[in-house]
Order: sequence, then structure tokens, then C-alpha cells
Amino acid sequence: MRKKLLLLLLLFSVIPSGFAQLNLVSFEQIDSLQNIEKRKVVVFIHTNWCQFCHAMKNTTFKNESIIKELNNTFYFIAFNAEEKRTIIFNNAIFKFKSTGNTSGIHELAMQLGTINKQLNYPALCVLNSKNEIIFQDNNYIKPKEFKLLLEKLKE
Repeated sequence: MRKKLLLLLLLFSVIPSGFAQLNLVSFEQIDSLQNIEKRKVVVFIHTNWCQFCHAMKNTTFKNESIIKELNNTFYFIAFNAEEKRTIIFNNAIFKFKSTGNTSGIHELAMQLGTINKQLNYPALCVLNSKNEIIFQDNNYIKPKEFKLLLEKLKE
């Protein structure tokens, strides 16, 4: 028993702990965070069934330099467009709207992700520190392209 415990401790001390992790915030936290430090907000709008959303989660948002940039310069929200809870954001109330027995969409996803009267996934929305939309895109964005986008957004 003691040898197993020692082996486990040794194993955990050898595993690199430097894996960068993306700091996620919620819509409800944004006002308080903006009072502490003004930053742009990157909102990643996704669904559980969207293959391109999963691909972005597993490539773009696992990229260590992107994670560092998002954590240091922006606030990042990963928002499931089929979220069922009511959200109060920017002095407005947003709710889930059912479109069938098991389907529906959140009003806030529609508000932030709709481009040319359509909402396609994945959707990316960037807000300024006053919660105004300054950028929208509804495509899979590769890590290299996303890094360029973040550089432009920092200006």
C-alpha cells in the first residue's frame, strides 16, 4: 500500500503541470470583471451536435498560445446555444426558446451569433468593453487564423 502511494506521488510530480487552461467566464460575470479591468469579450457560440464546434474546441481552443492570449487580454465565454437557463446580460433578460419537443435556441445566442439573418455554428462574437458587437464570424477558425484575429482585436 505504501509503495503504491509513493508511486502515485512520484507519477504526479513527473507529469508536467504547465498545461495551459482556458479561463472561462459567464455572461453574468462580465459587468463585474469590466469594472476591474476593461477587456474585449470573445464569445464562442456552439452546440453539442456541431462537428465544427467540437473541432474548434479540440484544435483552436487547445492551442497554448491562443489560450495564453485569451487569458491575458480578453474575457472568454463558451456558450451553448441550446442552454436552457435564463441569462441576465447587458440589462436584458434572455431565455431559451423551444422550437420543438427536444429542440430550441437561446435568445442570447441568436442576439450575438446571427449574421445576415442566420445563425450558423460555430459562431464567434466579440464585444467591446461596453458589450457592443465589434466582430462576428460563423465558420470554423483554424488556430493560425484565430491568432491573427486576436492580434487585430488587440488594436
